[in-house]
Amino acid sequence: MSEMNINEIFKILPHRHPFLFVDRVIEIIPSSNGGRVGRKVIALKNVTFNEPFFPGHFPENPVMPGVLILEAMAQVGAIGHHLDDDPEMSFLFAGIEKSKFKKPVIPGDTLIMTVEIIAEKSRMNKLVGVAKVNNVTVAESIFWAYASPVNNPI
Repeated sequence: MSEMNINEIFKILPHRHPFLFVDRVIEIIPSSNGGRVGRKVIALKNVTFNEPFFPGHFPENPVMPGVLILEAMAQVGAIGHHLDDDPEMSFLFAGIEKSKFKKPVIPGDTLIMTVEIIAEKSRMNKLVGVAKVNNVTVAESIFWAYASPVNNPI
């Protein structure tokens, strides 16, 4: 599948407003072996002034919180983790190895996120994500996520 609309995203991610930070998947690039490692997802988030975090972050200078940019990249990673024959899964942050925030993300921006699964061991995934606005990198991160069947979270 190369593109996903919001209804298709709802089938994979349990997140809903106000905590869903993926509006559309632009492309899923499969790994060379058909597994998860090497799989890359490119997705977008339209950042609007109506986001619930802007009134408090910050009233005079609205900026998308960096932790929410990381959360958005993790949600893109969860989409990348999902394979068609998977049972319903939970995909949870397990750690942040390295992150950099280079420019603020403000209302009106379109956040384009590219996330690749670079390692998988048991239920742990290591991912690298890059977020861009107007083709300029605004954030990048190496992070870990834990995947588990919904009926067996540990």
